[in-house]
Amino acid sequence: MNILNKPSFQTLERALDAAALRQKVIADNVANVDTPFFKRSEVRFEELLQQEMNGAGIEGYRTDPRHFYIGRPAKPEPQIVRDNQSMINNNLNNVDIDYEMALMAKNQLRYNVMVQQVSGEIKKIRTAIGGRV
Repeated sequence: MNILNKPSFQTLERALDAAALRQKVIADNVANVDTPFFKRSEVRFEELLQQEMNGAGIEGYRTDPRHFYIGRPAKPEPQIVRDNQSMINNNLNNVDIDYEMALMAKNQLRYNVMVQQVSGEIKKIRTAIGGRV
């Protein structure tokens, strides 16, 4: 049995992946701030996770991959969504540099919190295995 195979740890892992993807998407938006006709993109993950958690119900534990699924596993993947509707600049570009930089700072804080959470989980497991504080 894998110690790090808990659902909470897997959710944190997917959230970290989503934050890394969000960082790349925001950097792409910032890099194309003056590109004519460029449309900004964003990453959706938290909303998808919340929807899955609200409707997931009970999930059965599978001891063998050949077993049937009981319930619905909540494992959403981050999605990149392009904003084709809005227009900010005269060149039909919709990237607002101030908004993107604020999103980047928010994403960095979120990422740091999740890394601390993962680090704390691993520290608890190491303490339990070692049997000392």
